[in-house]
Amino acid sequence: MLQTSATDWQRLPAGARAVSGGGACRSLPFLPDGPLTYEGVYNDVIGFGMEQRILGSRTNGAAETSGTRLRRIHRDQLRLGMHIHAFDGSWFRHPFWKRGFLLQRESDLAKVLASNVETLLIDTSKGCDLPRPAEAEAVPATLPDGVRAQDEKTAAAMQVLDRSREAMREILDPARLGKAIQSTAVLSVVEDVATSIEGNRDALLTVLRLKARDEYTYLHSVAVCALMINLARQLGLDRQTSADLGMAGLLHDIGKLLIPTAVLHKPGRLTDEEFALAQTHVMEGCRLLRGMDNLPAVALDVCQHHHEKIDGTGYPYGLQAEQISREARMGAICDVYDAVTSIRPYKEAWPPVEAITRMRQWTGHFDPQLLFAFMLSIGVFPVGLVVQLRKDRLGVVIEGGRYGTSPKVLAFYSTRERTFTRTELIVAGGGRSGDILAEADPAAWGIEQEKIDSLVKMGAQWV
Repeated sequence: MLQTSATDWQRLPAGARAVSGGGACRSLPFLPDGPLTYEGVYNDVIGFGMEQRILGSRTNGAAETSGTRLRRIHRDQLRLGMHIHAFDGSWFRHPFWKRGFLLQRESDLAKVLASNVETLLIDTSKGCDLPRPAEAEAVPATLPDGVRAQDEKTAAAMQVLDRSREAMREILDPARLGKAIQSTAVLSVVEDVATSIEGNRDALLTVLRLKARDEYTYLHSVAVCALMINLARQLGLDRQTSADLGMAGLLHDIGKLLIPTAVLHKPGRLTDEEFALAQTHVMEGCRLLRGMDNLPAVALDVCQHHHEKIDGTGYPYGLQAEQISREARMGAICDVYDAVTSIRPYKEAWPPVEAITRMRQWTGHFDPQLLFAFMLSIGVFPVGLVVQLRKDRLGVVIEGGRYGTSPKVLAFYSTRERTFTRTELIVAGGGRSGDILAEADPAAWGIEQEKIDSLVKMGAQWV
């Protein structure tokens, strides 16, 4: 049995000391004999050595000990709602000092996905397990009510994501080999996503944005499907129209199956020849879709025109404004938003507020009215945007919001009285019943940009 001195013990990270309780001299009965090293002890206490004795093997199976259920998973299998028990390997390889915690924040998940950690242990007695087909995730009764409710929503969204991923593999992989696309399989994904959007919107849109690099091919289409359905609901479109738009989103990039992977995943800038080749995916997609049974006309339209731009600089036809259907303009917004908020071989994911801010600055690219409706549908707005609020007021966005949270707006002007009012901080609800009604032009009310800037600066102290 290996003994550690007080000096040796103090050099360990806090998480490692907590395993055996600390103290002047503690026994570590599960450590192998050998020289005591800072990294070696931590590896064995927190990572490989501990799990060898708990699980007795290197398998991905779960094991129980003293009420704890541990499972080793790969980094890319990690999802919100899981309880991280320990990271495998050196503590230098992972971005956290704390040893075990419930994964609830998108930023923490993004850190793990971007880290050098290959595998880790999750405790399924304290959080979600790996999803099982047609089986709801068990939610531990020991979690606080608020955390448990969020965990249930996240687990449900993860099940939709996993079902959709596998369904898209079954749809796309045969299509890549020249087989016909099965409309029934596509429709089942759309129905699954639509049902989740209706009852669990924020959780689904959040987990879809957190794709690993190797999942993008399959899950980008699912994410655009969800965003299209969500935007259709914001616009008040009927259920069948929303479902057709969801199918359009699911199939909009189908032509990329016929583009060389080396071009699609090239980390550097494309040459002119490579870019021209990549652009052919819209026409290749239309060719594939024409052989599909029961295809809504809107799916072919969105596939062919989702890269057109309002100012006529898009492709393949250089259409302008109203020459582009509303559905294709919706597809352009949803496609770009998911692309820029996803990890790609040539870029990191942009946060939602940054993505919306940049997209709004790309004058001539998107339909402004539809882009604002899209902002309403996801509850994300650029900081500094002036908006019309309920009760005849204007406000300025001082915190843009993200999935699962609401934007914050500083109300400052009465449009009825045409005068400045006492400022009021509003946590703006999202969706069709929210506090934000429309984008407003401050110049139309005689309000100078300098005033808006000062309000944003003042509001920054409140968030």
